[in-house]
Amino acid sequence: MSRNADLLQRSLAAVWHPCTQMQQHAAAIDALPLLPIERAEGVWLYDFDGRRLFDGISSWWVNLLGHGHPAVNAAIREQLQTLEHVMLAGFTHEPVVQLSEQLAQLAPGKLGHCFYGSDGASAIEIALKMSFHYWRNHGRTDKTRFLALRNSYHGETLGALSVTDIPLFRSTYAELLRAVDQVPSPDWRLADPGESAEDYALRCAAMLEAHLQQHAAQTAAFIVEPLVQCAGGMAMYHAAYLRRAAALCRQYEVHLIADEIAVGFGRTGSMFACEQADVAPDFLCLSKGITGGYLPLSVVMTTDAVYAAFYDPSLSRGFLHSHSYTGNPLACRAALAVLAVLTGEQRIARNIGLRDWMNRRIASWHAHPGITQLRNTGMIWAFELTDTRADVGARFHRQALQQGILLRPIGRTVYWMPPYAVDEETLEFLAAGIERVLDAG
Repeated sequence: MSRNADLLQRSLAAVWHPCTQMQQHAAAIDALPLLPIERAEGVWLYDFDGRRLFDGISSWWVNLLGHGHPAVNAAIREQLQTLEHVMLAGFTHEPVVQLSEQLAQLAPGKLGHCFYGSDGASAIEIALKMSFHYWRNHGRTDKTRFLALRNSYHGETLGALSVTDIPLFRSTYAELLRAVDQVPSPDWRLADPGESAEDYALRCAAMLEAHLQQHAAQTAAFIVEPLVQCAGGMAMYHAAYLRRAAALCRQYEVHLIADEIAVGFGRTGSMFACEQADVAPDFLCLSKGITGGYLPLSVVMTTDAVYAAFYDPSLSRGFLHSHSYTGNPLACRAALAVLAVLTGEQRIARNIGLRDWMNRRIASWHAHPGITQLRNTGMIWAFELTDTRADVGARFHRQALQQGILLRPIGRTVYWMPPYAVDEETLEFLAAGIERVLDAG
């Protein structure tokens, strides 16, 4: 038995994989078969037979700089020699302080207070609880509801799932979830014929205002994924919506939570997506690419005003939330190395040139009969397949694997969000492979 086959067999017996129907894996009919990976380098994943795959989705959007980045490797090795972990309740350490200071310098507005968690869903839970508790500490006990966009995704723990609007994830658990209000998504695919993305965004913002006029007194926070609703099918929208939403939240005394877990650290073409609307949220949630995909870490950044609401002699007015690995030193050192690469190498500016190159390379795809709604924001590209068969995304995935490309379509939405280690040569490999799949039908 080959090492590939051995690992697959053992994994099926012992590992319950996430977001997966295990019976389909076992029956070898799954649209997303298990892929054994031995090692990775740059944009490539390698199995035990030496076959390589282009990691077109950055391993679920976390691998920001490329696999095995030497600067991140070195930072973690150095940190291992001094401190691998210490609890952050009652203790502190240099990496978490440095990371908090640097994030405060990079983030929009004055988000000078960092609260750490373990993953994206944890960050959403923290922000929701913190907003609710803020209003409670201010005597506004009526402000207990949350507002989210339709087609949103914010995670799968119960609080995060409550503000998620994807039936596949939430319908089974509906009885466990909080009631949450929703307003229309500014997804520019939903615009009327002849209506610009900006005009549609402003029309959706007017509907947001209508909701707040009636319900602001009961609303603690409005949570959004800035510019791109990723798990909702890479729904992209104009920055005018975010700009207007921030103004409305200030006007109606509702917190704005920016979920940049997927889109932060340059994915949309700026360090943070909020920058493109000149918006500073009350809470900024970050995770995924923050450590370059090396170690679990998330952070919620917030303002002096929010922090002050919890600064009190009474323990009950403090924010009593914790995670065992909060602010782990190894993860913080990895994050510091990622920030050093992004800022020191002007990586985001370099990405803009690669984005422009890719858009020129695929410009002819707008006329391809197999796709529609080809779109791009920063280092995220997507299109819809015109084939309406239920398994079309799964078949595209399998065909892309035959071309040496790892893609994971969301229904009929094919997207790629590659590591920043790409160059024109590897982007050409990606584009040519996708073309071959499209042309094959």
